[in-house]
Amino acid sequence: MKKAGLEFHVSDGGGDRGHGTTVFQDFDKAAGFALSRACSHGGAMQIDVVTWSKAAARAWGGDNAVEVYESDPEASVHERILIKAQALGHIA
Repeated sequence: MKKAGLEFHVSDGGGDRGHGTTVFQDFDKAAGFALSRACSHGGAMQIDVVTWSKAAARAWGGDNAVEVYESDPEASVHERILIKAQALGHIA
């Protein structure tokens, strides 16, 4: 999903201890990156969905997302998604 004004900010939620944020324009790429990082580092990753416009909110979640956007258009994060994954190794 790629739409102007719609961004996906992926971070480990570690604040100053974290590794920064990587911004994607495509949700599938953001989710793949978050899953890969969670498996390789064993921690949770978060995807912050950022909508910079009503059109971006609509592209993300239709009419319901537009209602959320209109209720607080100045919000920095439209929605936060937490990804937890763990690599379990070889299974015999």
